[in-house]
Amino acid sequence: PPGRKVLIVYAHQEPKSFNGSLKTVAVEELSKQGCSVTVSDLYAMQFEPRATRSDIVGCLHNPEEFNYGVETWEAYKRGGLSSDLVEEQKKVQEADLLIFQFPLYWFSMPAIMKGWMDRVLVQGFAHEFPDCYDSGLLKNKLGLFSFTTGGSREMYTKEGISGDIRYLLWPMQHGIMHFCGIKVLAPHICFAPEFVPEEKRKEMLIAWAQRLKTLWKEEPIDCSSEWYFK
Repeated sequence: PPGRKVLIVYAHQEPKSFNGSLKTVAVEELSKQGCSVTVSDLYAMQFEPRATRSDIVGCLHNPEEFNYGVETWEAYKRGGLSSDLVEEQKKVQEADLLIFQFPLYWFSMPAIMKGWMDRVLVQGFAHEFPDCYDSGLLKNKLGLFSFTTGGSREMYTKEGISGDIRYLLWPMQHGIMHFCGIKVLAPHICFAPEFVPEEKRKEMLIAWAQRLKTLWKEEPIDCSSEWYFK
């Protein structure tokens, strides 16, 4: 609906890639609906994935012994996080929906995107015990993982060699998104785009565009472990 804000966190090195096309389809479709869409193109931004001392501007809370979690939490409270983090947090804060677009690497997200999670979702900003899971600090937002795989759909079944694709979603959707209170929409998975005919890839892009048309009507998935492991 008009006025909704969307942040697409995108991790692929090549704009002409299938992931690049999926990202473009999302930008076009959501913009057509009157949403305002922001893209964090992590490779193009040369986003720093490493969680280091440089993420804290000025003096440390405890200069004797560096604890990243504590230092970023303290820095967040006093407005002392590095500008690249503040920038991403502002985008997250404003967004009603976060879409993560990436190729699956080793059953997970690429390091540059994992680094975005490690650095941006700071304690005090995204969660603060006991405010986690359903009471996480980002609880009025929706999140969606859209990704491509190398393996076929059959490989990612309970009986398949890679196991159910949902097993891989547990750490990403539950351990990160749900932990921060974000309501998770069903993932959008394009299986093995490299190994299908061009025609099939076009169909995949059309299917994504179609889904985006009614995305705002979707109910989030059930947050229990049953969804992943039943």
